Amino acid sequence: MTLKRRSLLAAVAAAAALSVTSVAPVLAQEAQTTEEQMPEGKILPDIVLGDENAPVTVIEYASFTCSHCQAFHEENFPKLKAEYIDTGKVKFIQRDVYFDAVGLWAGILARCGGDDKYYAVSDMIFDEQKTWLSAKTGEEIAANLRKIGSKVGMSAEQMDACWNDQQKVADLVATFQKNATGDGIEGTPTFIIGGDKVQNQPWDGLKAAIDAKIAAAQ
Repeated sequence: MTLKRRSLLAAVAAAAALSVTSVAPVLAQEAQTTEEQMPEGKILPDIVLGDENAPVTVIEYASFTCSHCQAFHEENFPKLKAEYIDTGKVKFIQRDVYFDAVGLWAGILARCGGDDKYYAVSDMIFDEQKTWLSAKTGEEIAANLRKIGSKVGMSAEQMDACWNDQQKVADLVATFQKNATGDGIEGTPTFIIGGDKVQNQPWDGLKAAIDAKIAAAQ
């Protein structure tokens, strides 16, 4: 999926400006607001999966509404986790990209349970992407996202609080903008493997890039 910054900024600014009671309109129509209406956001730290001291870092820039990202998480992420993350060879970082208000609301939900639950919720959002994105209306999409949150123990009140927290939204957007701009991200999924940008490709290519960085680190 290709990053279109102007339309993205309008969508995320609208999401930040509206309360959770207006989730459906935000998801359903183009934003009529500006980035300046958002609170000033602070940059959030990465959430690391795996050994903090692993010799190689793999960063994935991913959008929750991107079908190619969903395919990576279904087909290749289990291999990455089993062969490299769980064995201490790689530490993994997912950095969310927000193409639209729908993806932003999913991103807020992923962070809502705290850092400890981030990857569990993120996995569920990708696993169920085809289901929750197949909804016909904004109300249905919001209801589907609520179902995912409830599966990991989030209450309706907790999810409402996260979606209503404009500062949280501003922080997520500011973090996304800084990271994606700094790494020159133009589409998803894109990977930063040991400091080098690597485009999405079949597993054999990603594996070769990771192995080369591990060998160089020894």
